[in-house]
Amino acid sequence: MIPKYSPFSDSVRLYEVGFNEIVDFFYRLAEAGDKLREEGVWLAYGPEKLPEALEKPVNGTVAVKLGFPIYQKGGVVMDVTNVEQAGIAEDAGAVAVMVLDKLPYDVRKAGGVARMADVKVIEQVMSSITIPVMAKVRIGHYYEAMILESIGVDMIDESEVLTPVDEKHHINKWLFKVPFVNGARSLAEALRRIAEGASMIRTKGEAGTGNVAEAVRHMKLIMGDIWRLRGLSAEERLRVAREYGVPHQLVDLTARLGRLPVVNFAAGGIATPADAALMMWLGADGVFVGSGIFKSSDPSERAAAIVLATSMWDDPEAVAEAQRMVSEAKSMMGIDIRKLSPEELLQVRGAEA
Repeated sequence: MIPKYSPFSDSVRLYEVGFNEIVDFFYRLAEAGDKLREEGVWLAYGPEKLPEALEKPVNGTVAVKLGFPIYQKGGVVMDVTNVEQAGIAEDAGAVAVMVLDKLPYDVRKAGGVARMADVKVIEQVMSSITIPVMAKVRIGHYYEAMILESIGVDMIDESEVLTPVDEKHHINKWLFKVPFVNGARSLAEALRRIAEGASMIRTKGEAGTGNVAEAVRHMKLIMGDIWRLRGLSAEERLRVAREYGVPHQLVDLTARLGRLPVVNFAAGGIATPADAALMMWLGADGVFVGSGIFKSSDPSERAAAIVLATSMWDDPEAVAEAQRMVSEAKSMMGIDIRKLSPEELLQVRGAEA
């Protein structure tokens, strides 16, 4: 059943507005005010108090849960494991940090069961920086998610990097007030996670490898499927919705927008400024990166360079400048994905659910 205020119910309309358009609007508004004052016209701003319903956004509403990730667009979310790394991320210009017990590279090396990070570490990071703090939970682990919501994290990542507790079912994210991000390798997987209440999609690569090839493959698959969806008739889109196991309104909305109806960041294997710019060029709204920065020998410089390349991805000269800020000799060693056995791949966890 579709919740009354879900993003694809008939009672909610979504409009695509870029951050630059919003900035431009307020600049134009300020210029208009200055011009009127020069002409002797003074504006009275009012009412002095907004109606109570407009005074403060209410936590947990669809508007807040979908709106929060939009403010991350064009930015970099950095995986961190302690206060020091969080400080480097904030100083470099990251839009948010994701707290883990171990970086994906170390999760892969350590093996065993990977769980939610230590609550004390998450709280230390929350009290040490001013940018939003996200944290990961295992797929299907409702109680890890309830703990993170109770301590006030800004967003939860139901992540395949940690060891899933339920291979068949993801968390029903409509039950939570905090927004969620989920990974996806295909359009079907992305829409299933959105139907469950995800406010952001993270296009999967192969985390902790330093090899961006899988992230590229999955971004191209998703974008290609969206463009094919746009060419289908209403009856064919209904068939696709049944095949994907999602509401047909969600498929129709995706076709009409020509993109996922939530923010889509790229993740997995991004290790250089050029990697980040490539993912933005392919259609990502931003990037997640962690091992690529903190498993290198120049984390501070690399973090700042990847932020620059992500925000200025459509300017090759700026990306070249970002690339000059780092040295290939200091990049993380990386892992050849072809040498990983199927059971060592993190991207496939929970993909069929």
